[in-house]
Amino acid sequence: MLLKKTNIESELSRLRFKTASEENILESVAQILKEDNQKDDDILETIITGNSAKVNNFDFDLLETQNIYHLDTIKSICIDYRLRFLDTKLFKGEIPYEAISKIKELEKAHNTELKGFKIVAPSKLFKLENADDPLLFAPIGNGYYYLIHKWGNDLNPLRKWLMLPFKNFENLVALTLIVSFIATFLVPEGLFSKQNTTAEFWMIFFFMFKFIGAIVIYYTFASGKNFNNAIWDSKYFNA
Repeated sequence: MLLKKTNIESELSRLRFKTASEENILESVAQILKEDNQKDDDILETIITGNSAKVNNFDFDLLETQNIYHLDTIKSICIDYRLRFLDTKLFKGEIPYEAISKIKELEKAHNTELKGFKIVAPSKLFKLENADDPLLFAPIGNGYYYLIHKWGNDLNPLRKWLMLPFKNFENLVALTLIVSFIATFLVPEGLFSKQNTTAEFWMIFFFMFKFIGAIVIYYTFASGKNFNNAIWDSKYFNA
């Protein structure tokens, strides 16, 4: 007589109903899911409403070194790429579930409740007050931040160079001088006199510099723009 093969799924089902009724099982699972969803909501609420906490009680033995950044490093990146480092309550983009999940994992591993979240992102992703690649951070303390999650698309590889003129005043003046110099060479010979002279060249250059400089001043200041090193941690769009 051949022995009937054992169906493990059936055995699991039989044993399960020995220890608990189906109704009790469903109630237990529903309670677990409810608590888990409530935890997600609590984390999202903390991110949305923001918190001014400067320190979190991390277990330093569990921190991953590659995710620890000092404020000076974050500031440097923000200035180079014209990004902002602001509280999450000002962030108007969508927080992905992966970020919430990672926060939950960290809170469980470190046995703490994380607060004081900040995000690095372009200005357009923040709800700025009147005065393309988010990174979510939590403060460790003493100027250090822990990178929790990165989402969205990577920045344009040319962004750093395109934003270079707005890094500081010196860069903007240098660019204006270079553009003015090139524009002067593009002026056709004999436009103002039959023979070009050095004095005429510098006169045209001076005119070009004033003309281009006026456009730059209007665009950068009249439209409420400012240099990268002045806005990287400002919540005001015209800071």
